Amino acid sequence: MKIIAIGKNYVNDLSEMPTEKVTPIVFTKPDSSLLEDNKDLILPTFSNDVWYEAELAFRIGKTCKNANEENALSFVDAVTLSNDLTAKDVMATSRETKGPWALAKGFDGATPIAPFFPITDFPDVANINFSFEMNGVEVQKGNSSHMITNLVDFIVYVSSIMTLNSGDILLTGTPPNGIGKINSGDVMIGYLEGKKVLETKVV
Repeated sequence: MKIIAIGKNYVNDLSEMPTEKVTPIVFTKPDSSLLEDNKDLILPTFSNDVWYEAELAFRIGKTCKNANEENALSFVDAVTLSNDLTAKDVMATSRETKGPWALAKGFDGATPIAPFFPITDFPDVANINFSFEMNGVEVQKGNSSHMITNLVDFIVYVSSIMTLNSGDILLTGTPPNGIGKINSGDVMIGYLEGKKVLETKVV
C-alpha cells in the first residue's frame, strides 16, 4: 500500500481558482507514517517544528491504471479525514538543496488518519465539508470544491504514471489558512461533515 499526496492544492475562495488545469505537485509517503485508531502522536526527535494539515483522504478500491474522466471515481471506495504532518525545519533544509520531501513528510506517525467511510455515503465528492480543531479552537475549515486539482483529475494524472492498487490512499491537500505548529500536550480533533472522526493527542 502506498500513500500519494498532493501539495498546494486549495484556494481560499473559488474566485482564485485557476482558469486552466495545473500540473499537480505530487509526493508519496510510506505506509509506516500512518497513525490509526486515534493513537497518540509522539513527536519526532529530529524536528522542533512539526505542523498539522487537515486533508480529505480517498481510498482506492480496485486496481487503477490509465483512468479517464468518465471512470475515475469508480476506482474510489471510501473517504475519510487525515492529517498530513510536516516537519517544517526539515522541509526548509530539503528545499535549500532541492531535495525530496520524504523525510519531512514521511516520519513515523506523520499521517494520523480516521477510519474510512463508504464513498457511497457522500453523493458529491466535489462538495465534502471538513474542519479541524486545535485544543478546542477551530483552526481549519474546508470544502472539496476548493481543490485546484479535483479528485477526478488527480486520479487521471497519477494513474497515467503509476498503477494504483486496492488500499492505496490519496491525500488531496489542505486549505491554506489555519495550518500551524504542534506542541506536546496539544489535542487535535477533525470533523467530516460535522461528525467527529479523528482525535490525536500529542505526547
